[in-house]
Amino acid sequence: MTAVVAVAAYLPEGRVRIEEVAGRLGLSGMQAKIFRRYHKLGEVALDPHGGLADLLRGALRRLDGLRGQEHRVRYVLHARTFPTVVPYPHDPVGELCEEFGLGHAAVFAVGHHACASGLLAVDAAGRLLAADDDRDGLALVLTGEKAFTGEAQLVPETSFFGEGAAACLVSAAGERDRMLAYATDPRGEFDTDDQETALEFQRVYADTLAAAITAAVGRAGLAMDEVGVILPHNVNRVAWHQVCRTLGYPRERVVLDNVATTGHVFCADGFINYLTARDRGLLRQGEPYVMAAAGAGSGATFSAMVFAH
Repeated sequence: MTAVVAVAAYLPEGRVRIEEVAGRLGLSGMQAKIFRRYHKLGEVALDPHGGLADLLRGALRRLDGLRGQEHRVRYVLHARTFPTVVPYPHDPVGELCEEFGLGHAAVFAVGHHACASGLLAVDAAGRLLAADDDRDGLALVLTGEKAFTGEAQLVPETSFFGEGAAACLVSAAGERDRMLAYATDPRGEFDTDDQETALEFQRVYADTLAAAITAAVGRAGLAMDEVGVILPHNVNRVAWHQVCRTLGYPRERVVLDNVATTGHVFCADGFINYLTARDRGLLRQGEPYVMAAAGAGSGATFSAMVFAH
């Protein structure tokens, strides 16, 4: 059974107020005010001087579980929100693999689920290791991107992207943080620029994400009241309050600590929130928790994964 062996994250020290980001993107003062007062966003994490390699390197340096285990890593997966994250022919992930003694591993990107690609990568990593039938093997999942274009800085009417990275080691089996179930709902009908379809996406967002969570929890043989916490993607508080209302789940058990101070850190949010929950003592031995995310890119994807800590 797929298990997460170790998790680390890196957030740059720099923070930028959302009003400054909104101004650069041509948003009005009223739009910025709505983001702050209604969506409860405050600032985003940004590193104006570093590149993608610096973000990922920061996470890898903090991944203590990798030390001395480099030879066991069979796969390195970079989960991406956007198909292109650096200009051609740069290859920061490949370069970091050489730097950290992982040059022997198979390296590739995982996308197509946009901001839910981090969960897809964990599932793919576990499946690859299980297919190898190698109990000693590990996979490394990397998440995090640069907010280097206008499209990569703003989720229209929803959130701002922040910069950071996370790294996690995955095994085919383990005693802690075992994956119990995974549910994903890809919705190709939202692959359009039509305004009416965009409004429909906003209308069904909470119900569809809640349905994905419910499906994953059901596949794990559990009920929602057995789930200790939900580790969300950091879009905004209001969206998660709506999801909780649909689920009938206490919103105080959704780890929203980082929403106002980091922004939506692409596919890294769930892993960053895992560390926050762990540090707050919210993850209890044997208790199930959910990591959930929605992505919008080539269509939309709503995903949830259940683990037992």
